[in-house]
Amino acid sequence: MAAQDATVDSVRDREIGAEQNHLDQVYRRLAEKIHEAEFLMDDAARRGQVGTPGALAERDAQVFRAGLHLNRLNSEFEDFLFGRVDLLPGKDGERGPDGAYTSVEPADDAVRTGPDGAPYAEIAETLHIGRLGVLDADYSPLVIDWRAPAAAPFYRATPVDPGRVVRRRVIRSKGRQVLGVEDDLLRPELTVTLDGAELPVVGDGALMAALGRARSHAMRDIVSSIQAEQDRVIRAPAASVTEVGGGPGTGKTAVALHRAAYLLYQDRRRYAGGILVVSPTPLLVAYTEGVLPSLGEEGQVAIRALGSLVDGAEATVYDDPEVARVKGSARMVKVLRRAARAALDLPRPAAAGQEAAGAAGPDPAGPGGQLTFDDAAGGTEPPAPHGRAGGPASGAPDRLRVVAFGSRVELDAEALRRIRSAVLGGTAPVNLMRPRARRLLLDALWERAGGGRRYTDPELAAEARGAFDEDISTEDDFTDFLDAWWPELTPRRVLAAMADERWLGRCSRRILQPAEARRVARSLRRLGADGRGPLSVHDVALLDELYALLGAPARPKKREADPLDQLTGLEELTTWADRNAPRRSRAERAAEERTDYAHVIVDEAQDLTPMQWRLVGRRGRHATWTVVGDPAQSSWPAPEEAAEARDEALGRRPRRQFTLTVNYRNPAEIAKPAARVLALAMPGMEAPEAVRSTGVEPRFAVAGADAGGAVRREAERLLGEVDGTVGVVVAMDRRAEARRWLAGLGDRVVALGSLEAKGLEYDGVLVVSPAEIAGKGAPDDPGGASPTGLRVLYVALTRATQRLTVLSGERDRPDPDGVPDLLRDRSQEA
Repeated sequence: MAAQDATVDSVRDREIGAEQNHLDQVYRRLAEKIHEAEFLMDDAARRGQVGTPGALAERDAQVFRAGLHLNRLNSEFEDFLFGRVDLLPGKDGERGPDGAYTSVEPADDAVRTGPDGAPYAEIAETLHIGRLGVLDADYSPLVIDWRAPAAAPFYRATPVDPGRVVRRRVIRSKGRQVLGVEDDLLRPELTVTLDGAELPVVGDGALMAALGRARSHAMRDIVSSIQAEQDRVIRAPAASVTEVGGGPGTGKTAVALHRAAYLLYQDRRRYAGGILVVSPTPLLVAYTEGVLPSLGEEGQVAIRALGSLVDGAEATVYDDPEVARVKGSARMVKVLRRAARAALDLPRPAAAGQEAAGAAGPDPAGPGGQLTFDDAAGGTEPPAPHGRAGGPASGAPDRLRVVAFGSRVELDAEALRRIRSAVLGGTAPVNLMRPRARRLLLDALWERAGGGRRYTDPELAAEARGAFDEDISTEDDFTDFLDAWWPELTPRRVLAAMADERWLGRCSRRILQPAEARRVARSLRRLGADGRGPLSVHDVALLDELYALLGAPARPKKREADPLDQLTGLEELTTWADRNAPRRSRAERAAEERTDYAHVIVDEAQDLTPMQWRLVGRRGRHATWTVVGDPAQSSWPAPEEAAEARDEALGRRPRRQFTLTVNYRNPAEIAKPAARVLALAMPGMEAPEAVRSTGVEPRFAVAGADAGGAVRREAERLLGEVDGTVGVVVAMDRRAEARRWLAGLGDRVVALGSLEAKGLEYDGVLVVSPAEIAGKGAPDDPGGASPTGLRVLYVALTRATQRLTVLSGERDRPDPDGVPDLLRDRSQEA
């Protein structure tokens, strides 16, 4: 036995040494390429001394390309080279752009019969797979980029359908040192030789080894362990919409991120417009944002939380479930449309000692033209809310007086009402209607002054009208009136006005129930009169809708450049390196966030509300899409309504659907109680199949009177059992309490609310009071958990990769073994 172990070790060491030699060769070649890129940078800098516009433009383009290339080459990867495939001869001898043969199927004579009647073959080609492609000086591949077509067999070959692959090897390395190799033999029936010697096979269970590694607080890429069904999603054509379903642990988020890197590799020019990855929470953004740089992609993919998609807004608070249901509903579109138009009569702040220009005085009934909403919406325009704008209740003025043709001309409240109604009869955003409002006011003043009767000659009449418009529109009385009567509206100010219960009640008449409108209004009281203050993720979606309804006000045109300036050459042309030298913060980058993308990836799509689908849809009007989600993990209570909004956002684009079926995260022992909750939440839906087993069953305990002490003790127990991270999942209203309970335990443990756990994973997980997370009532409360609450609990139970502990509270009704009623095996009870 000892001799056999020594032989195995010697083979392993020999194979590690062979891979080390190859990796050394790769890094020598990379050093040469870095030197070449630095030379190009220096050469471009010297071109700047020529001074002609053409030379400077050429220099900037060269520096840009060389800078990007140098940045990629200088990236430090934990495992630059991670895979290898040994291939049989192919059906053809054509080489692709990466230097590898393009054939997928083995040649007809690849497998032969030996003298003893056994099949044998020779390895014709060996490919090493890595994060970036590297060619030697003769343009032969040293490393194949994992996204290249030649790398696909590394991920897709199986013992059932091996293609040309005989041996697949996963190479573990750190920095420039190879640590180990794990082989999968896909054609065990063959006797295979490589360079005249029999092909060695080292170790087993490469995938299991990868799954068993300890987790950190950042997601690792899965580039070395992508499985066949995941690879089919990653490499799917980008046209139209790719929909990806799958239960917890199937790798949906990782697949989505790897797909972004793949699409850029396949068609970088097409996706130069940017790829947007939408995540449900900032925690998931922080967890995943390191994946793309590790795959060699950074800069053209934006990973944003839903609450960070609107420029200048950031969600920092959570709404109660009842409020969230209303704010997320598609009914809010009609409410906001009414509010955007009614906001023209919002109270305006006035300077000390002054009334609003042109106003006869504040009118609490909201003068200035009562527009009528259409019958489908119901109701009339609500009066302006008072006391929310930081000044007197000086809404829109109800009278306009100007001097024309030597006499005073006046438009009364009724005339202004008709003009306001005529303007609002259009469909343009409210702020963009101001030029039309100005024009109709001037038309009415011209007619009231008798201008049309003064001139019979059309040419003289047109000239007089032009002079009239210029004179009136430059008068202070008119411009001050227009500013007060049709003010520039901001989304934040309109959102803040909705904190007035009476005003919002009028805006939402026949759309929301009065109690719903009150709850929404009260939730917005945290905002100041200018709309500044803590926002929820649902408030951000409302802000974006208001941006669309209000529109940006028209701005004065910039002075056109003098054509003579273009003849004098360029005053200054900075390089790409100059412009990008200071590394900007995430907040600075977000401030310049684009609003239209070439491809949009939506992660955890099942949680998007109708209003959030409208928010995301505006950023992908001309995009292709990848939509990733699992209905069984949805926290939104109205999936049919969300599906309608989703279809509207995606339009009529054709759809391609994939389903991931294997759970790589949870061992079978943890997946089993989670499946019981799934059966309660969504009867008939199958959970993904767990691919591994650890032999460690979940631990069940009862908190007792000292809940905080019990949580701390169980967290300490998990910290001692796992090498990586521990997540403590509690009901949303227990987050602050849980953080106090865990204070001082170190950064390996984190407390998070049940809605924050989406998409995350930890080596050990402590789920505190399943009944509270599921929204189940107290023992004396006959109310049970809702399907939505059960789905949220299902998410919490599927975050662990190694250990799961469930701590029951007073609502959980634990049995003598500590198992809460929601997790019991019902089949045994029957």
